[in-house]
Amino acid sequence: MTGPDYFDRVYADAADPWRLASSAYEHRKYAATLAALDRDRYGRVFEPGCSVGVLTAMLAERTDDLVAWDRSAVAVEQARVRAPGATVSVGVVPGEWPSGRFDLVVLSELVYYLDHHARARVLEQLVGCLAEGGEVLAVHWVHPFEEAETDGPTVHRELRAVAGLEPVVHRDDPDYELDLLRLTRGGGPAASGRPSPG
Repeated sequence: MTGPDYFDRVYADAADPWRLASSAYEHRKYAATLAALDRDRYGRVFEPGCSVGVLTAMLAERTDDLVAWDRSAVAVEQARVRAPGATVSVGVVPGEWPSGRFDLVVLSELVYYLDHHARARVLEQLVGCLAEGGEVLAVHWVHPFEEAETDGPTVHRELRAVAGLEPVVHRDDPDYELDLLRLTRGGGPAASGRPSPG
């Protein structure tokens, strides 16, 4: 798994190291992310790896209760300013996971930083935390880069292979891959025999 010191260094070097608030790529990807959502409004949403909160602020406009986490305290402070209606905290998946059920979990540019075992744990926790008919929206950069443990296409293949999640939207862009999946009736911890996380 990409170490915490990497994220500490990048936020120390720049307040918005990936230019989430200014790059044309990010704005194009955010538009596609929001367009892929299956509902106009969601009850409870979890966004791990929220970074400086640009997408968080957009999600908050369509969410009754948004829980957003990032491992960087510097990023969390910015996200709190951008999305004052969200509950933004320092937290790191998969070692931590919020309690309760979610109608939507958003994985944006996050999962390829996790090693194989951590990715498997996140995918297990996803199914266990979703409310009936809950959804997962994932979007990741498709090009390899040094700090990643794997690439975006691998993340999305693994996600689409999770039992209990059915595909709703799939999009291949030259720069990112996007999937929206929904918990099937009978999916989740009751079907698998696993206890609910948290």
